[in-house]
Parts: sequence; structure tokens; C-alpha cells
Amino acid sequence: MNNQTIFQFFHWYYSKEGNLWNHAKEQASYLASLGVTQVWLPPAYKGAGGADDPGYAVYDLFDLGEFDQKGRVRTRYGTLQEYQDCIRAFHENGIKVLADIVLNHKIGGDEKERIWVQKVDAEDRNKKIGEPYPVEAYTKFIFPGRKGKYSNYIWDWQSFAGISVDKTIDLILNEYTNGNWENVPGTENGNYDYLMGNDIEFRNPYVREELKKWGAWYTETTGIDGYRLDALKHINPDFYPEWLDFLKDRFKRDFLCIGEYWKNEVGDLLKYIETTGSRIQLFDAPLHYNFYQASRKGASCDLSHILAGSLTEKHPELSITFIDNHDTQPLQSLQSPVEDWFRPIAYALILLREQATPCVFYPVLYGAKYFDERNGEKQYVELPALSCIATMMRARKHLAYGKQTDYFDHPNTIGWIREGVEEKENSGCAVVIANSQEGYKTMSMGIRHARRVMVDCCGQRKEKVELNDQGEATFPVNGGAVSVWIFENTDLDKRN
Repeated sequence: MNNQTIFQFFHWYYSKEGNLWNHAKEQASYLASLGVTQVWLPPAYKGAGGADDPGYAVYDLFDLGEFDQKGRVRTRYGTLQEYQDCIRAFHENGIKVLADIVLNHKIGGDEKERIWVQKVDAEDRNKKIGEPYPVEAYTKFIFPGRKGKYSNYIWDWQSFAGISVDKTIDLILNEYTNGNWENVPGTENGNYDYLMGNDIEFRNPYVREELKKWGAWYTETTGIDGYRLDALKHINPDFYPEWLDFLKDRFKRDFLCIGEYWKNEVGDLLKYIETTGSRIQLFDAPLHYNFYQASRKGASCDLSHILAGSLTEKHPELSITFIDNHDTQPLQSLQSPVEDWFRPIAYALILLREQATPCVFYPVLYGAKYFDERNGEKQYVELPALSCIATMMRARKHLAYGKQTDYFDHPNTIGWIREGVEEKENSGCAVVIANSQEGYKTMSMGIRHARRVMVDCCGQRKEKVELNDQGEATFPVNGGAVSVWIFENTDLDKRN
């Protein structure tokens, strides 16, 4: 089986010009040549900010750039037809498509309703403040531009558990809340059911049925192959298993499903996996933070423990590894970008090992430049593309196979080898990493590779390394760098 690689084809500040679907369509063949097997596309439906909205401030799930709502027909990324054409192009190149699904909240209601709410303490949301009181809030969604096409469901105050008005957090008092928030995995602030906007009420059976209907419609309309699920720790954990089982029964197939459960404690991720019956793979946030801290600590970081406390270490079959994403990039609320010098090292650790499935972030191939405000000041950010990542992706596609042996025996210089397999020509590689000064690692590729010559495909080291009669050699690496040693005369650029 070929190695699986996911590519996140967007970042938070991608252009508002509406060309992402067309851009992605044009890049499908190139990404396939790099070994991408699944592409993760951003939310395709209309957000509250219309054509400016990245899609996470959800307005109308049924509007994929088809209706004149929130100021434009298209979304930030294009029209429905362009989205469908984009997905078709990926399928023609053997790449499956993951749709970003945000079902935690809705924003941008069309009409106000007078409702009763209960103010809660922002730091302990289980603690109620004062007596219930009435407010007028935009909790009614009638979608006037769509006029009932695809669904005539009206979202009103009984579809939501909570709102935020005037910087306070209010629990909506309806027949489903029973005066309490939902039981969710997140325990920050006492209960983390409420995140933003109008918080969806999953105890309402009509809401669940509407979201099932939408899931079936969305899958049929777009032809997507799987889902990236947003904000899991804010949603009752019994909802998505029910939703996914419904779709599996409807379409008679499994869907690749990856969830964002943003916690730095692997125990919380493992508990969620158990609670949801291992139906959902999770992004390895603890490993991301390991990389983030390692990039800041430099030589004081012990690389031999770089995987410690990660989902990849504990449950690699359900781990999706990543370096950065749209939430961690500079100027975002969860900003924790891995520093540039360490990014090639981190990518080697997720792309060239057998555990987990890696997800590559858009800027490493295409770069990113943008402005945003932080602390009241407009700031400029430039994320450079890294040419070595494309090389590593090709190495993953063609060479990173076979038995893996780790040499994690030094705090500043570590390595591992993949012995290769017979069915993959010239497969096998040796990877060496140093976060301090120049180093080396003596490793064995196996006796069947005796006397073969290896070169650094990343171009950091210019010399050649010859394996001895036992298939062993000493592999050098520059300080603060990674070298990926492959067999001589293996032209990755010309391989399909």
C-alpha cells in the first residue's frame, strides 16, 4: 500500500478574491506527483461575513456559493460550480477530498427574537448570575436568498443552547436546555459548550435530523470522500458517532473522518477516541506543541524525547500529524508557529516515519504573505515556501517504506532508517537530524544494501556515503538541519 499524505489547501489569510477552488483545481496534478492522497479544503458554505468570511462563522450550510446572501453569491473561495469542478479534478488525479465541517455554531441570523436567557460567569459557566431575563437576539435564520431550496428548516431560539450579548455569555432557556449546558468534553471555564455565535443545541432532535439531512445532501451534491470536523471539544460526543453512522448506512461506505480536538494533553484525546468508538482520527496537537517548543529551545531541547506525550506515540493508527495549520499561524488566537529553521526537521519527523498520517500545510509549498491586527497594531507576516518539503513528500511517496529502526540515543542528534521494500524500486532512506552543532549517526540499512552508495536528497551534505559489507555507514548532518539519505541515482523529480 502506498503511503498516505494529506494536504491542507488553504490558510486563514488566503486571498478574498474568490479563486481558491480554481487554484486548487490547477494544482491537483502537481499535488498527486508529490504523493498527496487526500486534500483538505476549507469550509465551502456561506459564512456570516459573506465573500470575506473564511467559513468558520457559519451562516447557511446549504449555500455553497449558489445564492445571493450576505452580499455576494460566491463564498470567499468561489462558486458552487467551481467547488464541484475542483473536487472532480482531484478525483481525476487519484486524490480524495476532505470537507471542513463546522457544526458547533451559527452566526449572522436574519431576524431577532425575544427570548429568555440566564447570564453565567464567564470563568465558571456552570455558575449562574442573577435571575433569568429577556433579550432580543438574532437567533432566527430564514435564509431569504435561498427561499427554502434544499431545506425549509427555520433555525430559531430552540435550535441553540447559548449566545453572547454585550460580552456576556447567556444560556438560552428553552425546552431542551433544562437550565444547563450540554455535556461536552471541554471542561475549561467549568463547561466549554459555548464557543461563539449561536451555540447549536444538539439535545434538540429536530436539529439532529436537519444536520443528518444536510450531511446526506452535502455528500451527494459535492462527491466528497470524508470530513474534517471542527471544534470537537465543544460538541456533545454522542452526536458525531450518530451522524457518521447515519451517513455510513445511507451511502454504504466508510468516510475518512478527522477531528480537531484542541488539547495539549494526550489523555484527553485518548478519552475522546474511546468515547466515540474510534470512529474519528484526531490531529496530534500535543506533537505540534512538542515541535513548537523544540523550535524555540534550540540545542537545549532533548530530541530523543521529541515524540513523548503525543498521540503518535500512544495511538499512531488514529493520529494525524501536522506542523502548523490555519489556527496556529502567526496572528491567530492559537498562534504557535514552528520556527523556520525547525520546520524541515519537523516535516522529516512526520513525513518519513511509518507511524501516523501526516498533513502538510499550504504555506510550505506556496508561501503566504498577509497583514492583520494584533494588540491594536497592524502587523505583516511572511511565511516562506520550503523547497525541501516537496522533496521529502516525493521521498515519502516513493522511498519511505520497510522496516523502521530508530536511533534516538542522543539529545541533539537523532536518526532512523527505513530499509525499503522489494516492490518499490530503490526504496529505503536514512534520516539524520541535529538541533545543535554538526553531528553524525552510525546506522544500518540492512545487509541486502551492502556497498550501495547514498546521497542527501535535501542537498545539505554534498559528499556521498557508502554502506559497508553489513549495510552500515556513518551519516553526517549539518547543525540545526536534517539530511535525508537516499540511494544514488534515484531521481525523485522524474518519478510519477
